Amino acid sequence: MRTLSVRLFIAAFLLAAAAGAFANPFKSKIISGDDSLLEIIVPGDHVMKITNFTQEGGTDRAVVQVSLPGDAPNGGATNVLTATRIDLSTGANAQNAPEINNRVTIAGPAIVRIQPVVGAKIFITYRKVRGEGSGGGGGGGGGGGGASPTAIPITPIPIFSPTPTLTATPTVTATATFTPFPFPTITPRLGMKPFGG
Repeated sequence: MRTLSVRLFIAAFLLAAAAGAFANPFKSKIISGDDSLLEIIVPGDHVMKITNFTQEGGTDRAVVQVSLPGDAPNGGATNVLTATRIDLSTGANAQNAPEINNRVTIAGPAIVRIQPVVGAKIFITYRKVRGEGSGGGGGGGGGGGGASPTAIPITPIPIFSPTPTLTATPTVTATATFTPFPFPTITPRLGMKPFGG
């Protein structure tokens, strides 16, 4: 009985450790019309995945605005996602088609801002995760920072000779000649009865 309880304890401990190691929970926020600006900082070795961005009420649409530090020549900030309206009905029997809720992934370093909308409640669900593929050689994480991609020239290695040698090829010339077609003749055979008789 004691070995069974030890095995169960070890299994539970390993499952809890794995859940803790891989858990990066989603976060949700509600932004009312009188709240202040929501600003989320995405570090350089992370990505932010927004899975839900909805709005109830208000006349203007809420937007997710992203600023990339050091990208002032390109305008510095842009809107990447608009809120999905969930209250489009105006009457008791209104039949409005539901909107599609899009998702977006933002690579860091970035500053994500959501401005409140007067008379609206905005709901956002997001998660910040360490960027996929980072931590390797020169791709992101692991310190040092600021590595820029460089082009690596690829030189083809010839397997066959690049210039083919010329070889003589015999040619055949065909000329058309007319041969009259002989018509077949019918020769009766002995011992055969005529057809139909």
